[in-house]
Amino acid sequence: MNLEKNKIGVLGGSFDPPHKGHLAISKNAMKKFKLKKLVWAITNKNPFKSKSSLNLSNRIKLCKNIIKKTKKIQVKFYENKIKSNKTINLINLLTKNKQNEIFFIIGADNLVNFHKWHKWKEISDKCNIVVYDRHGYKKKSLKSTAYKSLGKEKLKFINFNKVNISSSQLRKI
Repeated sequence: MNLEKNKIGVLGGSFDPPHKGHLAISKNAMKKFKLKKLVWAITNKNPFKSKSSLNLSNRIKLCKNIIKKTKKIQVKFYENKIKSNKTINLINLLTKNKQNEIFFIIGADNLVNFHKWHKWKEISDKCNIVVYDRHGYKKKSLKSTAYKSLGKEKLKFINFNKVNISSSQLRKI
């Protein structure tokens, strides 16, 4: 009987637009945590942001274009299946298979407000939370309610300064 876990990375977000930073942290996480695959779980609308500038089908196409040379990354839209845009519902779906070990990847900017996410402590109980440093967010994220509550046992903070780009910066261009 094979008891080895399927290590699966999940990078969720609106990907509005997707960029090389998403790809860089995805590749880093795959290598660092020996992930079998990584899923870009696209949300139609981030509950913490106003409307996306690109529609969902355009964002999916752009994501698929960026990852086309990376076989282990998949682009998925789960919201029709789980009838929700809440992360906990996605994590519950992915952990139904007990063989799956989920590595949920967020940027340090998301850690700042992670305590406002629906059932955030339950998310941290059901998967590994991997936080990638984002330029200008390290101090804020390490002082965040979520970091203070969950700490190093529940959060893996990755110092990563290879890419200084964000979707919000790209939308301003």
